[in-house]
Amino acid sequence: MEKITVTGIGEATFSRDPKEVVVAVSPAFGERLKETIMGVSLGSVIKEISAGIEAEGMKPRFIKVWGSTDLAIIASVGSKLSGSGISIGLQSRGTAVIHQKNMVPLNNLELLPQSPLYNGEIYRQLGRNAAQYAKGESPEPIEILNDFMAPSKFLIKSTLLHLEETEVMDKAKKTLEIEISMT
Repeated sequence: MEKITVTGIGEATFSRDPKEVVVAVSPAFGERLKETIMGVSLGSVIKEISAGIEAEGMKPRFIKVWGSTDLAIIASVGSKLSGSGISIGLQSRGTAVIHQKNMVPLNNLELLPQSPLYNGEIYRQLGRNAAQYAKGESPEPIEILNDFMAPSKFLIKSTLLHLEETEVMDKAKKTLEIEISMT
């Protein structure tokens, strides 16, 4: 299991680097919460997403959005700071979305709404697809996995994870550029 350490390195600013894909994470990511809803290390998730981005010749940049727990807002903030205009929004529980800067928050390029169903390969493909969008390509979207019982099976755990996120959310804090390391 990859252990994760998140270190703030300053206020996140807009980049002009067209080869970057921003990975925008939620407030409790890697600090209060270190695993997805299924107990997968967030370090492993970041490792797979980064590998997918890098496999396409692009590079990840990480930011933490303190002002919202809403995945659409987190991804939208990331896309506006990304040199390529593409970001991956990632909540601590594992839910993810690919967003483009000229879209309204609830529009997206790809949404992975049922985090209990995702494994490393899905997160790696998420990184690859985001990088391909950043290069102006049109990748084959990730197949949406669906388990109609997932919402009921994970309702309590999902609610508790959301409460953890909400407790550390701080609208007064600026979006932070972060460094993520794994051991």
